[in-house]
Formats: sequence, structure tokens, C-alpha cells
Amino acid sequence: MSLIRKKSLRALLEQASHCHLKRTLTAQSLVALGVGAIIGAGLFVRTAAASAQAAGPAVTVSFIIAAIGCAFAGLCYAEFAAMIPIAGSAYTYAYTTMGEFVAWIIGWALVLEYALGAATVAISWSEYLNNLVGKSIPFQWCHSPLEVSTAGVHGIINVPALFIVFILTLILIKGTQESAMVNAVIVALKVSIVIAFVAVGWHFVNPANFTPYTIPAAMPGHEGLFKHGWGGVLGGAGIVFFAFIGFDAVSTAAQETKNPGRDMPIGILGSLAVCTVLYIVFGYVLTGVCNWREFAIAGKEASVAYAVEHYMPGFHWLATAITVAILLGFSSVILVMLLGQSRVFYTMSNDGLLPKVFSAIHPKFRTPYKCNIILFLFVGLFASFLPESLAGDLTSIGTLFAFSLVCIGVWIMRHLEPTMHRPFRTPLVPVVPILGVLICGGMIISLDHRTQLTAFCWMVVGLFIYFLYGRSHSKLNPAEVSDLETKPVR
Repeated sequence: MSLIRKKSLRALLEQASHCHLKRTLTAQSLVALGVGAIIGAGLFVRTAAASAQAAGPAVTVSFIIAAIGCAFAGLCYAEFAAMIPIAGSAYTYAYTTMGEFVAWIIGWALVLEYALGAATVAISWSEYLNNLVGKSIPFQWCHSPLEVSTAGVHGIINVPALFIVFILTLILIKGTQESAMVNAVIVALKVSIVIAFVAVGWHFVNPANFTPYTIPAAMPGHEGLFKHGWGGVLGGAGIVFFAFIGFDAVSTAAQETKNPGRDMPIGILGSLAVCTVLYIVFGYVLTGVCNWREFAIAGKEASVAYAVEHYMPGFHWLATAITVAILLGFSSVILVMLLGQSRVFYTMSNDGLLPKVFSAIHPKFRTPYKCNIILFLFVGLFASFLPESLAGDLTSIGTLFAFSLVCIGVWIMRHLEPTMHRPFRTPLVPVVPILGVLICGGMIISLDHRTQLTAFCWMVVGLFIYFLYGRSHSKLNPAEVSDLETKPVR
């Protein structure tokens, strides 16, 4: 059994024509889905973190670098999503270009992006909820057993984090259209708050906060190539990249889109464009209102609310509104992450690489409800019993890896199937894919070694599962390959 055996494009398109998922999503709902996934923990948390840890006021440039890398990857995603309207995202694209083994690796890496990302954001959701209610939730019921308060109180379970994952799982089981409607309302509210902060905060920007623009090399605690200067700007890009995670989740809903050939590119590139503009101006205002040094100590937690309360007199109400927006933002991010992960597992199960339970469809709601329930248990376990710090940048590194392979996949597919109909074509191939790989690869290198090592260990676990189960149950095994899958596509 070859590790590079591929699923034919004809088989994928045949699979799309027999889709059992309900097609309800439009271009507008896909843009809202993407914005819902993108604007959340990354914007409200990672902006200040990247500024304090690596980039200083030049975090706006970090956003631009991250956005350029995402744009190259987004163009490649758009071609694949329009040409192969199958749930599964980067996993599916790799299956037909680089083979089953690489596809499995990507599918396993996407768990870091979607499932672990959802758990991480759920923990942040719990923290901000407790802040909104005046710290009235007892420490032991909103923290993991691995955390201890300054008073010596040990955490037991993070109940709010588990609660939000449970509620959003129920919404996903009910239906994709309902999930999209809830997400659209949340997106409208949180984008309004972001715009309000930018509009009000612009008048409180202090130009002195932008000098020096990058962190000086002699600054204590910023030793290392990616912790100061323009190297720090690249390091900051690796940190704020988390803020862009989500636009690729749009591609996982391809089988539930009314007109994927037209709507998928609009959803992917449209959501990325909207969020990039918001991020740049948001980063400029935040670091202009409050000096980046304060985000390392006093303003480390709830950084945006801290900036409003201390440097925008008369607008304390905005700090509360921003906290509400953050909770809404986190909710929509978790929703889309859970949606994306369930669709990836749904596709992997259909391919035989995971048990059939992951592709079981609800008879009434037409959603992969058993997969959603299993994911609730898995994500809920992480959210309930692990601290946010353990997740680190694992979500980013898994996504960057998937982005790189999607860029390579587009180039390969142009050679394998040059005459295949493409409703959307990535421009300037191979220049765009190569630049996407180089920029995403650079951001992977800029992340810390502990994150890289942990991601490697995660991949080793995935390989054990593939060789013990997936490889022997694959539908590409000789006894199960259909005549359709062996015919060339022309």
C-alpha cells in the first residue's frame, strides 16, 4: 500500500454530487463566517501580546506581514475550494495532490488549529466572563487543577469554558444555517465595537508612544533575533498570525454552500480583506493610546479594556462594551472552529481514515451530530482541565503548516490537471504559492522551540493512529477502490 496513493479528482467531484449535507450558505454568510472566526482572541489578546513580547509599536507591520502570508495562502485556498467543493479544507486538497500520507498529516495538524484553538479560546472566554461579573465566580470553578491563585486556592474545573463549548455544540447540531445566523448577529455586534474603539481611540493617540518604533536590542528580556528590532516584527507576525486563523475554516463549509464555485472565493478573500483593514487600524490605535511596555505587566490581561480605562477619560463605558464584544468574538470563534473540525473529521471518516461514527448524519438536522458530540467531549476536556498557557502557539504552527502545503498543492495540481475547469484561478502561479510557503515558513521558524517540539510530538501520535487504523481502513485500499476513482480526469 503506497503512502502517496491519491484520491482522484473525479472521485472527489462524484462525492460532492452525492453530498448529504444541506446546502444553505451564501457568499454573504460565508464572509460573515470567516469574519466570525477571525475577529476574536487574536485581535483582542494577541495584539498587545505581540507588541509587548516582540514588535513594540511596529505590531501594525507585523499584521501586514501576517496578512500578506495569509493572502497568498487565501488565493490558493480559493482556487481549491471553488474547484473541489468538498468539506475537509487543506486535508482534502492534499489528498488529491500529494497523497494520503501527507493528507493525514495535514488533517492531524488541523486538530491543533480547530479543536485545540476552540479549547484555548473557551478558556479565554471564561476569564473575560469572570472579569465582566466582577470576579464573582470562585477561582476553583473557573480555573484548571494546574492553576493556583495568589491566595493559594487550587482550581478544580473551568465550568464557564465547558458551558460555552456545550451551548455552541448544541447550536451546531441543530444546523449549519442556524449556526450561520447566530454567527452573523455576533459578527455585526463585535465589528461595531471594534469600529467604535478605533473611532474614539483615534483622538487619544499619543505620537510619543511610537518612538522608538521597534524594540531596541538592548531592552532587557528581549534577547534573541525575533524579540527586538525588525526581527521582532517578524516574531510579532508569528504571534499575531493567530488573529488571522479562521478564514480557511470557510473552505470546510464548501459542501453546505449553494454556489461554491462563485461563493467560496468571495467568502475566503472577502473575510480576509475586511479583517486585515480592521486589524491594522486597531493595532495602530491600541499602541498609540497606551505604551507597548505596559502590555507586558499592568496591562497584560484585558489589555484593550486597560487602555480605555487608563488613557481614554470619559469613556469607561467603552471598556465594558469591549469586554462584551470580546465575549461575543470568542463565542463566534469557538463556533466556527468546532464547525471546521467536525467537517474535517467528517471527510476523513468518509475516506475510511477515521471510524464511521465521525460521518454519521442526523436524520432530521442533516449535520454530523455524533462527531459534534465527540468533539464536545474532547474540546471540553481540554477547556475544563488545562490552563491556556499550555496551548501556546500550537494553533498557529498547525495552521501555518497547513497553509504551506495548500500553496504547494495548487502548484502541483496545475501540473497534474492543467485543463481542469477552475471557477477561480490563483494568479501568478508559481510565484504566489512560493511566496506563501516562504512567508508562512518564516513565521513557523520565528516561533519558540518548545512550541515546535510539542507540535512534532503531536505529529508522532498522529502517525501511530494512521499506521494502526487509518492506513488499513482507507477506501483507497485495492479491494475498495472503485472504477471511478481509477479513471483519469479530462
